[in-house]
Amino acid sequence: MKILLVDDSRAMAMVTTARLESFGHEVVHAIDGPAAIAHFQQTPFDLILMDIEMPGMNGFEATTRIRALEGNELWAWTPIIFVTATDTPTNLVTAIEAGGDDFISKMAPENVLQAKMKAMSRIAAMRSRLAQANSRLQSQANRDGLTGLLNRRAMDMQIDQLWEMALASGKAFSLMMIDVDNFKKYNDHYGHLAGDDCLRSVANCLAHTVQQANDDKVAPGAFVARYGGEEFCVVIPDSAPGVHVGVGLAIVEAVAALQLTHEKNADWGVVTVSLGCVCAHPASGAVGSLFRQADTLLYKAKEAGRNRCEAA
Repeated sequence: MKILLVDDSRAMAMVTTARLESFGHEVVHAIDGPAAIAHFQQTPFDLILMDIEMPGMNGFEATTRIRALEGNELWAWTPIIFVTATDTPTNLVTAIEAGGDDFISKMAPENVLQAKMKAMSRIAAMRSRLAQANSRLQSQANRDGLTGLLNRRAMDMQIDQLWEMALASGKAFSLMMIDVDNFKKYNDHYGHLAGDDCLRSVANCLAHTVQQANDDKVAPGAFVARYGGEEFCVVIPDSAPGVHVGVGLAIVEAVAALQLTHEKNADWGVVTVSLGCVCAHPASGAVGSLFRQADTLLYKAKEAGRNRCEAA
């Protein structure tokens, strides 16, 4: 385990560290409460051993602040054991109320300390497995089941945060609405299973094109999401004016280059997309107005013949 040992006595800390390291654990020493909080903010720990009596900020207050920090994180909980020479009933109650989980004597016998660490190791392993499972569930909840792209809910959450940042910083914010041309006719002609395959292919193409713009530093932070049905959305949270046009044109060209047969897509014969993109420079007002502008430009692209990008 990785253990944060909080003790204002360097001599006691050296002894405790040696004992814990002999069991195979990694120990980081914090000399007081503020140092413990600083370490905790920088590095995840499997266990915290917290001294109670320390000058300035005692162990109870340090624990309360650490629990407050954990409250801002998903699935966060680090076991905290108070290390004390006076495990009185009052201290026990205060420790639990502060967010502590257990007590141990500073001079606990070797076998008692080792047994306690074995129990904490089992908890650390379970925490790790739980965190991984929760991460997978969170990822699944944010992904569209058909295409693997971000779903509408996850997109809305990200856009809300990014828009607030753009408003605060006065930076540009670009948005694209994308629609697969004549997709209903595709479904009617080729069947819904083929339609699903078509959407997956288009989604992969969009993801690859946007990722390339990311990798080339042209549109850092850009991402694509499935808006609904055959509609997709691309967000570029911070880029130079005009970048959205280049990315939009690249998307239109990349989808057409897939050469997916679409006999009912008049004038083209292959799957194409129409795209409306807009850049707010700087970001201002409500993000909903940006969606309306992009949607208007999307329909303008369709009325102009499809397989094209209309930008503002």
